[in-house]
Amino acid sequence: MKKSLFILLAVVVVTIAALPIGATAFADDSFVGTYPSRSAYLVDYDTGTVLIDKNSDERYPIASIVKIMTLLLTFEEIDQGRLSLEEKITVSVEASGMGGSQMFLDAGKEYPVTDLIKGVAVCSANDAAVALGERIAGSIDGFVQKMNEYAKEIGMENTLFCNATGLPNSGEQYSTAKDVSKMFGKLLRHEKYFDYAGIWMEDYRHPDGRVTEMVNTNKLIRFYKDCDAGKTGFTNDAMFCLAASAKRDDMRVVGVVLGSETSKDRFREMTDMFKYAFANYEIRTIFRKGETVQTDLKVDRAKDDNIPVCVAEDIKFFIRKGLKQELSTIVTINEDLSAPISKGQAIGRVKIVDANGEVIAETDLLSVTNVERRGYGDALDKVLSDWIRS
Repeated sequence: MKKSLFILLAVVVVTIAALPIGATAFADDSFVGTYPSRSAYLVDYDTGTVLIDKNSDERYPIASIVKIMTLLLTFEEIDQGRLSLEEKITVSVEASGMGGSQMFLDAGKEYPVTDLIKGVAVCSANDAAVALGERIAGSIDGFVQKMNEYAKEIGMENTLFCNATGLPNSGEQYSTAKDVSKMFGKLLRHEKYFDYAGIWMEDYRHPDGRVTEMVNTNKLIRFYKDCDAGKTGFTNDAMFCLAASAKRDDMRVVGVVLGSETSKDRFREMTDMFKYAFANYEIRTIFRKGETVQTDLKVDRAKDDNIPVCVAEDIKFFIRKGLKQELSTIVTINEDLSAPISKGQAIGRVKIVDANGEVIAETDLLSVTNVERRGYGDALDKVLSDWIRS
């Protein structure tokens, strides 16, 4: 059982921000139809609100966009402690001979995981992708199996992987703009990824002293100031593809463009989608992680009367600029809560509800401090204090 405390009624009023001189303010998303790409998709990262949807469930080859999953599984392995950035991987003959985009790894030489990640993230290196896959699963076949299993786990319903690179030489593989957005969104949760995604150009020195110039295939890293991550892809079948992320203030959007006719087209379409999002929408942060929420909470058998609580995660509200939205904040406290309570322990939930009663955001409420149990002496002191005040 839980008990609810209705503690706040707020009205959020958002006004249209002035655009910088020369900026394009798209009133609607009709500009998407002017691009001949096969598919386009744009979502708000925090809330999942869909802003643009053109054929997002249609299956297409995605070329090196496949490497998003390669990177995602690599970071998942690191998080689980089964791999480290410093570990050195011996590059196989198969990996070094992949061809296509590469960082020119030497077979039989050892390379740190961090360097291989950099090669995949910056210059879409096929040799580095295969080396990582072989290390993680023991073989590329085993790695592909992990790719497909994880795709199902995160709800990629229209995706099939056949290799770790996206090269069209190992059977039919496909995905959709919506599915790509899901796996790219998962990758963006790994903060370490941004250390690599933001590199524009670097001279990479191999163990033997050779130098390979690596240039980011995602041109928006240099030419669109809010873009902080992305992955490109190209084959004759897939045509020109791009998944990218841009962040301005508290708002991050994730875009996918599949099957553009030219490389410039994919970057222009993505840029226009970003401009449309930032011109017409914004994120309002209602509570920030760690922010105290006033509840006048009293806990049975607690040494202190008032127990401070805070929100576990940011609570954000996505809204079209110029709209007025009435929101309610409802705090729900666990029933029969009693001391002792540990600092950081979840003791309830906070929900943001719109005028229709729909929950638009919620997170746990945590105890800010350790709450000690009241002893006999504390209870006696409280009785005396109450008696004196009365």
